[in-house]
Amino acid sequence: MDDLTTFDALVVIAVILSRLVVPLLIIRYPLPAIVACLVIDAADQSIFQALAPGADLAGYQSYDKALDIYYLVIAYVATLRNWTNQPAVYVARFLIFYRLIGVALFELGVPLPDVLEEILGERGWLFIFPNTFEYFFIFYEAVRLFWDPRRMSPRVLVGAAAFIWIFIKLPQEWWIHIAQLDMTDFIQETVFGVEPGSPWVDTFMNRPWIVVLAVVVVAALAYAAWWLMKHKLPPRDRALTIDADAEPSREVPAERLAAERRLMAQRVLRPDLVEKLVMIGLVSVIFGQMLNVRSEPLELTLLVSIVVVANAAMSTWLERRGFGPVAALRQFILTGLLNLAIFIALVLILQFISSEPVEWRNLGFFLLLLTLLITLYDRYRPEYRARFATDQSTVPG
Repeated sequence: MDDLTTFDALVVIAVILSRLVVPLLIIRYPLPAIVACLVIDAADQSIFQALAPGADLAGYQSYDKALDIYYLVIAYVATLRNWTNQPAVYVARFLIFYRLIGVALFELGVPLPDVLEEILGERGWLFIFPNTFEYFFIFYEAVRLFWDPRRMSPRVLVGAAAFIWIFIKLPQEWWIHIAQLDMTDFIQETVFGVEPGSPWVDTFMNRPWIVVLAVVVVAALAYAAWWLMKHKLPPRDRALTIDADAEPSREVPAERLAAERRLMAQRVLRPDLVEKLVMIGLVSVIFGQMLNVRSEPLELTLLVSIVVVANAAMSTWLERRGFGPVAALRQFILTGLLNLAIFIALVLILQFISSEPVEWRNLGFFLLLLTLLITLYDRYRPEYRARFATDQSTVPG
């Protein structure tokens, strides 16, 4: 992005900031916020074409892919904070880790078996490890708009995940990664019969009957959804709400949360540290490859593990001194300062062992994302453990 004009750079920065800030709203307003993330991700190229048509966005592509992973991990953290159906959390955990493993394999350039690579090509890992988590998250939150999600049985949850995986995500992943087709180009060229990249006004005017048909189809689908809700689905449990905090069953008993935080203050090496090490380790390898952080994956994983353990030690120290859930901003600042110190040490080491210039911007962006994810995880994981604890000696993983 070094060759951008001032205005083009401002447009790119505004898009990146929106993609940093909007995912944070997933914590409190899950469904509209994750839909907004999807829209921003889909519309960013169109925004650049309209407002910064001369911009060379080669540098943005690495940020774009990293920010996709960033908002998915925040959505997973939101399940720990908000979800009241524990089997749903188990399904979501499997789906997010499964996707992270696939993206890591792809970003590391691990070759597929020859037979699979011949069929699927070099992007086959992304087809084998589809992003089912995202739509499963949307499914759960759509149910939660009107109904108590605890009514969903494990069979319903697994069935929903399987349906999304087979009938939605596999075709979508094939379209994007195997066929490598662009939906916008397909709609303009095949559906409306105009050249790809044509203005949308000209596109719609070329075949206006398609626009009318699309409106009719959307209206019919909306009516079908209303009819199903009124006549076939169970009675609603509550009025529509997009605020996760409006669900009474989400509230964690104060005594259980206090007990869980006392456990946090007693030791650094806790069961949840393993999950955090694996999650942040996978995310770091992916970010490292996407952002071209000059470090071997094993070295980067080791470094990030040190960062995670150091952050866990600091969280324990904060809990022992009474900086509990009201101190989120303070915890983020302290975590950021700790990671900044590690960042400076890393830069000095990289400069010592290599004559190549350090990518300060990418490395700083990498650590900013890690700091946000670690802070959110440390803040909301105790709520999940306390919510599903049957007693003070038995806390779920």
